[in-house]
Parts: sequence; structure tokens; C-alpha cells
Amino acid sequence: LGTALAEAFPEADARDRKAFDVTDPPELGYRPDVVLHAAAWTDVDGAESDPSGAERVNVEGTRNVVALGAPVLYFSTDYVFDGRKGAPYTPTDEPAPQSVYGRTKLEGEQEVRDGWIVRSSWLFGWTGKNFVRTMLGLGADRDEVAVVDDQVGSPTFVGHLAAATRGLVELPYGTYHLAAAGQCSWAEFAEAIFEEAGLSCRVRRIPTAELDRPARRPAYSVLRSDTALPHWREGLRDCLARLG
Repeated sequence: LGTALAEAFPEADARDRKAFDVTDPPELGYRPDVVLHAAAWTDVDGAESDPSGAERVNVEGTRNVVALGAPVLYFSTDYVFDGRKGAPYTPTDEPAPQSVYGRTKLEGEQEVRDGWIVRSSWLFGWTGKNFVRTMLGLGADRDEVAVVDDQVGSPTFVGHLAAATRGLVELPYGTYHLAAAGQCSWAEFAEAIFEEAGLSCRVRRIPTAELDRPARRPAYSVLRSDTALPHWREGLRDCLARLG
């Protein structure tokens, strides 16, 4: 997401973790007009075994960013919800995180006084570690992969999210949902990735319980987007084009 934001905001002073670690931020030497805060602990399962590490980044790190004294646009997650609603979540729905990751992201939201909270879901892009890049690697090496089919969300291309963010900073402070149109399960997403990439790898659909992951995940975490983003399938095609 940070890479995509740097492209969408070419006038911004883009800092990676080496240049600006939110857990120990350096002095900027100036007061920003606005801070786009995309730094986060995103290892959902790893947060269960290291909750203090996740809190240090997602909560204390956000507190440090807020201390810069500028309005903050904080990127949050669909995992602040428990997934039991059975319909797309709106910003007014009551959060009920089921994991350390979701809890610390929600607590990060609560650190933002003046600014925007942007919840999105299932982010993927042409850089970093994400589901699309992982599936492409596995699909090139294997005949079959097992992917859960009982979690449903809206895979969101970071390029589309970053572009929509430009318009969001013109809106009043508050909580907004920005996610791709459409919905699918992780298994359906994997099948679409292989189809669009021309890979013959098969997807074996499995229940979440079979993976026995440490962190609980919402079964249905589709967000009702406040700004219309392209369909997740279009985002997938745009991402694959960037990957070549």
C-alpha cells in the first residue's frame, strides 16, 4: 500500500520503514499537512504469539504518528469485525475483533483524533507479501493448492485504494470504508488468479478449521464502500499487468 500511495501522491515525502520507523520515529524537521499512515503489523497469526509486538506497531506506532501534530489518514482493516453480520459492514456497525491483529488495529483507530480512518480489506499489489504474489509462486510450482472456502471478503487492489484516497482527504474527518466491488472466498480468489495468469494449478477447497491457524478470522467481512472502487477482478487484472 505504501508503494501505491507514493505513486498516487507524487508530491508526498514518502518514507519506508528504514527512513521512518513508527515505533521510534525520527524528527521530521517540519510539520506535515497530512500524514498517510500505512505502516502496520499485518502478520495476523504472528500477532497471536507476539501481542506486545503488534501493539507496539499498531497502537503505539499510531500514537507516535498522531504526535507529529498533523491530520492523520489511518488505514485499518475489515478484521475489526467478527464476521457474523452476514451482510456488508458499514462504518456505523459495531466492531468486535476476534484476533490480536484486529484488536490492535481497532485500538490504533482510537488513537486518531483529527483525521480519517479508512477500513479496507484483503489488500494485494505488485510489491510486498500478499495473497496474489503467494498464489502465483505456488501455482507455478504445484499442481494443486489447498485454499479455504468459508471466508468471504472483497480483495482490494492497492492501486485502486491509493487512487481513491486522493479524493478522501477532501472529505470531512471520520471513518470510511474503501474496498473493491464484489465479493469472493479465498478459494474463488485463488482460482481467478490462476485463470487470469494462465496457470493450470488446481484449487482444493477446504474449511478454515482444516488449517488450524492461531488467529480467528471473520467468516464474512465484506465492507460497504463509501466510494465506488473497481471490481476485485479488475483489480486482479491490473495487478497482474504490473507484475508483467
